[in-house]
Amino acid sequence: MIHEHARIGEKTLIYFPELSNIGECSIGTKSVIHSHVWIANGVFIGNNVRIQAFTFIPQGVTIEDDVFIGPRVTFLNDKYPPSGKWSTTLIKRGASIGGGAVILPGLSIGENAMVGAGSVVTKHIPDNEVWMGTPAKFFKKKSI
Repeated sequence: MIHEHARIGEKTLIYFPELSNIGECSIGTKSVIHSHVWIANGVFIGNNVRIQAFTFIPQGVTIEDDVFIGPRVTFLNDKYPPSGKWSTTLIKRGASIGGGAVILPGLSIGENAMVGAGSVVTKHIPDNEVWMGTPAKFFKKKSI
């Protein structure tokens, strides 16, 4: 279901919206949102973003342009639930997050950075770096 006040850009495709929960959020142009995705109120998603199935994006998350998010990625926004003190998370332009990754609250993932599938991100990830593991650790600089 898509909230009546969600702002969705031109040429953005949402597969099976009746199988997702799209809140009062902003999604840019030419993005693709697969089924079974939860996007909370107040989330901002840029242009040309691809979000795979079964992804959870709570309030406080900003996703810039040209980002890929694999299936079953979970973003968290409360460091000590249920405190209600939500942290903000920033996914910068061109980042890629592998399937099944968990992104803890209050972090940023750098421009063109990559997070390996199944990783648990507990620290800020700098631009152009590849991180993987549980917890995620630096693996290598990304060749551009």
